[in-house]
Parts: sequence; C-alpha cells; structure tokens
Amino acid sequence: MKTWRDITVQYSKMIVVSGMMLLLSACATGSGTQSQAANEPGNAQPVPMDSCDTAAISYAIGETFDEANVPQLKSESQSRQARVLRPGDAATMDHRPDRLNIHIDSSESIEALRCG
Repeated sequence: MKTWRDITVQYSKMIVVSGMMLLLSACATGSGTQSQAANEPGNAQPVPMDSCDTAAISYAIGETFDEANVPQLKSESQSRQARVLRPGDAATMDHRPDRLNIHIDSSESIEALRCG
C-alpha cells in the first residue's frame, strides 16, 4: 500500500513534467507563429538602409524638373518610391530610406535629391 508521501512525490513529479512540457510547447508555438507572420504578404519587411543612391543621380541637380523623368531618377537611384516636394508643400516626417525626395525650387529646377 502506498503511503501519503509516495503519493505526494508521484504527483509532484507529474506536475514538474507537465510544467516542462507546457514550457516547451509554448516555445515551439511562439517561434513558429513569428516565422509565419513575417512571411505573410501584409507584413512589411525591414528595408535596407542603402536602398537609395543619390550619388548616381547627382547630375540632375540644377536641371529643369520634368514629371516624365521621375521614373528614370527613381530607377537610377534604386528607390522604391519617389515624391516631389515644392516650396510650401507639406510632407510627412517618416524616414523611408527607399524613398527618393526630389526637392524643386520656385523656378521648377531640381534643388536637391535626398533619400528618406
């Protein structure tokens, strides 16, 4: 016949083993969920910091701005987006390394080209 102590030891072992299994299953579930979430199409991936190269398009500074040249500037600078900023235009302050900012002066000349 089992004593009270034997029963207590047996239950304690079962509780410890159950706790370990619970912790291990939580770790396995957490890492799998995170990997799947990163691969879903709606989730953004980090953008490399060097994805915009204004040195490659510095020749355009001082040139008269033409909207038709934006795709070429975007391509040559390896930018994913481009935005044109004229004097007095409102602009968001979010920094996007993959975005080319084309700054135009009041005479419609390209004043500056910046990433962000």
